[in-house]
Amino acid sequence: MEETKIIKRPFKWVGGWLCLDFANSKNWGTDELIYERFFSYEDLVLWNQAANRLPTPAGEQLMLEARQQPAEAERVFEQAIALRKLIQRLFGAIAHGVPPQARDLAEVNEAVALVLAQSKINPAKAGREKFQWGWAGPEQSLERVLWPIVWSVAELLLSDKLSRVGQCAAENCGWLFLDTTRNHSRRWCEMEHCGNRAKAKRHYRRHRASDNLEL
Repeated sequence: MEETKIIKRPFKWVGGWLCLDFANSKNWGTDELIYERFFSYEDLVLWNQAANRLPTPAGEQLMLEARQQPAEAERVFEQAIALRKLIQRLFGAIAHGVPPQARDLAEVNEAVALVLAQSKINPAKAGREKFQWGWAGPEQSLERVLWPIVWSVAELLLSDKLSRVGQCAAENCGWLFLDTTRNHSRRWCEMEHCGNRAKAKRHYRRHRASDNLEL
């Protein structure tokens, strides 16, 4: 049996909010591997580093821990994939003006409670008035890659920007984003990809319709 070749696609940052970009690590409506960006725990570490949520030394330590605890790393990876689906369902509903399902919000509250147990308030730095949130959990905890994402979900749900959450209108995409246009007119995750493909389809259909009328 021929082995499926995995081609790693680059991470993209078009969501405008951390948890939305996390959900956008695959295309929704299709299970083709070409549209997937997470294949292992290592990919979660790399994504956190690319999102500036994990320093390089900490990331290297987590990768070492993952190699030493493969079963635990796989468990956290599956947990991450479940979290990604939850974010997609939750904010996909909100983007279309539909109240999230009660069980989804219950899952969010459960995840937030666990993350709060790993957080702390750091002292204010010199010259700063505000204190800041930080992580109190062990640096070698493999679940550390999930903490910023769960925190981001809670922040967005409580943010005045929640009404700006939108979803790409393209088929088999489903990416989420913050619509920062003045009139809430954004329809596509990226105009140069989904937007242009949609324009090309409309152009093709118009020409087909015109050709049929001339027959």
